[in-house]
Amino acid sequence: MMKRLRQMLIGLVTAVTLVTGGISSLSAPVTAHAATSTSTTVNLKAKAGIAVDAKTGQILYSKNADQTLPVASMTKLLSIYMVFDAIHAGKLKWDQKVTISKDIAKVAQNTNLSNVPLRAGHKYTVKSLYQASLIYSANGAVEALGSAVAGSPHAFVTQMKAQAKKLGMTDVKIYNACGLTNKQVGNLGYSNVEGSAENEWSAADQAKLAVALLNKYPEVLQTTSIKKMWFEKGTNDATKMENWNWMLKGLSAAYSKLHVDGLKTGTSDAAGANFTGTANNDGNRIVTVVLHAAHKSETDPSRFQQTQKMMSYVYNNFKTVTYQAGDQVKGAKTITTHDAKAKTAKTVLGKRVKLWIRNDQVASNISAKTQLKAKYSQKGDLEAPVAKNTTIGTANLSLKGDQLGFLGNTKTTKVPLKVTQSVEKANIFVRAWRAVVALF
Repeated sequence: MMKRLRQMLIGLVTAVTLVTGGISSLSAPVTAHAATSTSTTVNLKAKAGIAVDAKTGQILYSKNADQTLPVASMTKLLSIYMVFDAIHAGKLKWDQKVTISKDIAKVAQNTNLSNVPLRAGHKYTVKSLYQASLIYSANGAVEALGSAVAGSPHAFVTQMKAQAKKLGMTDVKIYNACGLTNKQVGNLGYSNVEGSAENEWSAADQAKLAVALLNKYPEVLQTTSIKKMWFEKGTNDATKMENWNWMLKGLSAAYSKLHVDGLKTGTSDAAGANFTGTANNDGNRIVTVVLHAAHKSETDPSRFQQTQKMMSYVYNNFKTVTYQAGDQVKGAKTITTHDAKAKTAKTVLGKRVKLWIRNDQVASNISAKTQLKAKYSQKGDLEAPVAKNTTIGTANLSLKGDQLGFLGNTKTTKVPLKVTQSVEKANIFVRAWRAVVALF
């Protein structure tokens, strides 16, 4: 009853704020065309935030993005990433039943936390626990999934740390699968760790996680976009789950010109109000992260207001330039050859890539440098022979004047680079003559 009352209050508070606050002024959805906007900066009222392209990780806005802060229940995206890994590796199945331990049941029965009421000794399917974890941020449910993946909560934490490292996340602190404090998870926690300790990493690392999840397992959006769902409907454990992401269409913080369909909130005393959001406006998907927005009450919509600021800023002040597979890009149209019949070879991109540029920029600001694979390189030149359509390396694309770059502290994004024709080796007489000419 209390949660439903909060939802009603949230709707009223958010509606008033959106009308009177003048959060942003979005124009029509943007793809390759500029949009007009009066907002050219983001006055982000949060400790940290970042906005990135969901495919390349190109950074479009950043504030204290490398600062390590508590992430609370946004932790669950890392846990769910690992659940997907286990599913795809055949280690788990969606219809597989998971038995709930006493320690996990104790966490799940805590009504002061986001939970579905799991009972010790009872079994629930992986899919129902997965849905509860994402839609309702059910802490006990995700702990049960972690144990199913790794055998125990602590073993899962060890695997989480390893997975975070693989994803390029740095300076992470992980104590559990759900994002609660060490004390709140009871016997699932660590006796040698302070009770107030909770999972921490940066906004940039949270963005890396979200980008990796969306690229590898885009089906996660089918669940994160669900507004309401019953857990174990028709049983004694039946619980009506309402999504904590109030930016979904039809919910209290939704905005018609932002097509938000994920991903995950996170709230704690230390973390404040956090939110990892994603929106897809006319084929241009971005990821935003807000860390430590205001959380004055259960009905405070601040994290969603700050998310809307960032999303509006990106869609109104940037346009996209798309290169298709087979296109050429400035700086990587040809490459010098070594010991080949022709002294240069034509090169093209091996896959589609999209880059964002500010409305005051032009596509010609994008250029690339060729990076050859070692086996094809002879002092930086392409060593003949090479078959037609061979991927010889990468075109490292960058944007002139870009100060933000891409996730991972790099100024470029790598795209496979191919030769369009076979590069045949010159005969011995041609090679000898070239060597003689080179001497003089």
